[in-house]
Amino acid sequence: MEKEWLLFVSWLIIWVSLHTYDVQGLGVNWGTQANHKLPLSTVVQLLKNNGIQKVKLFDSDESTLSALTGTNIEVMVGIPNGQLAAMLNYNQALKWVRRNVVRYNFNGGVNIKYVAVGNEPFLKAYNGTFENATLPALENIQNALNEAGVGNKIKATVPLNADVYESPASNPVPSAGRFRPDIAGLMTQMVQFMSQNNAPFTVNIYPFLSLYANPDFPVNYAFFDGGATPLVDNGVQYTNVFDANYDTLVSALNAAGYGTMPIIVGEVGWPTDGDINANINNAVRFYRGLLPKLAANTGTPLRPGYIEMYLFGLLDEDAKSVQPGSFERHWGIFRYDGQPKFPMYLASENREITLVGAQNVQYLENEWCEFNPNARDLSKLGDNINFACTYADCTPLGYGSSCHGLDANGNISYAFNVYYQTQYQKLEACNFGGLAKLTTQNISTGNCNFTIQIASSGLRTAASVPFLLIVVLIFLFF
Repeated sequence: MEKEWLLFVSWLIIWVSLHTYDVQGLGVNWGTQANHKLPLSTVVQLLKNNGIQKVKLFDSDESTLSALTGTNIEVMVGIPNGQLAAMLNYNQALKWVRRNVVRYNFNGGVNIKYVAVGNEPFLKAYNGTFENATLPALENIQNALNEAGVGNKIKATVPLNADVYESPASNPVPSAGRFRPDIAGLMTQMVQFMSQNNAPFTVNIYPFLSLYANPDFPVNYAFFDGGATPLVDNGVQYTNVFDANYDTLVSALNAAGYGTMPIIVGEVGWPTDGDINANINNAVRFYRGLLPKLAANTGTPLRPGYIEMYLFGLLDEDAKSVQPGSFERHWGIFRYDGQPKFPMYLASENREITLVGAQNVQYLENEWCEFNPNARDLSKLGDNINFACTYADCTPLGYGSSCHGLDANGNISYAFNVYYQTQYQKLEACNFGGLAKLTTQNISTGNCNFTIQIASSGLRTAASVPFLLIVVLIFLFF
């Protein structure tokens, strides 16, 4: 395996030296659902060091936007689904725009280009919860942007899952694409409004999820290297699901009367853990096909040319919901600590660059929590493992994941350690009723990494309060 990896890296270096391409229009999704967060300034510097000029956010956090001030990085700010109902009131929408957009619209401010109204609000899993609120919220936000005098350059859009369109089972080809029957009228109204305001259609496309959802899905069709049996549609050959999915949307837009509407791919990527198909090798294979395709501006058969695209995502997020699958916490092209996971080529200003890791990251002490083999009372071992994995991320232990091959003691130690790290290495967090003990020896094994968490600012602040209080009291009374 090591020999194969070295051969691949060597091949990649040679390939890059022979193929200079500049990935224009490439952005990343910056999610923040992590137990230990990198400092905002560190993440912004990470973006800059890698020449990433577009970032998509899932909210409008003031601290994040402040950190992006003056960088000229293009930003899509977000309104979470839970806030859509509030945007039904136009005055509330106007206040939101003033507070989260206009406030940063000055020379040297934040380069906001889009407002994402909701996030995949029409997912079938939501059972129509947000259907009545999304279009009115979109209209109010865009109208508020227009009233505030920024609507000519800042557009409201709705990032949608690819399940809002489909081809009929009787004719499953891209040219037969139509909006989902239950929301077809709503989608047509929404597309019409966005078109009137020169706003783009935003769609999230995940070839991995096609593979994950269907055990009979042809694996090679999820990638771009030509190994799949082509899908032939009116003489056009589709050799990968991304192109076929994208063109199904193009056909749906065309059928609705908006065939030339701009399209943004709001999310696309490949996870590296949490499922048998979520691993480093598959991620490398996926991006090795996607990025040259993007840089060459080949587009798709029905929409050749430039595609604006945001990779999903920037960093792993160990506090995300795993309801869709354990892989949800492992989408990052960087690890939780901002270090690259695999060789990946990007380009900026016609310069070749490989991914550059976050700089000056502060970690907790080199200590691990492991199972104590001398523990006598094992009656509550199961309860303690469940407790640890409820409050920390044990997804690498799942079937086909990076730590799946551990023995029983290794599984227990992984659970205990990840909880200990999540709890900032507090001594009491490595007890578990006498079932655990501390070690200064790295207990990682093979592909299974027993992480040392980053020392996020929250720890330092919490730890320093008592000391500062003592200093103040001494000053006051002595």
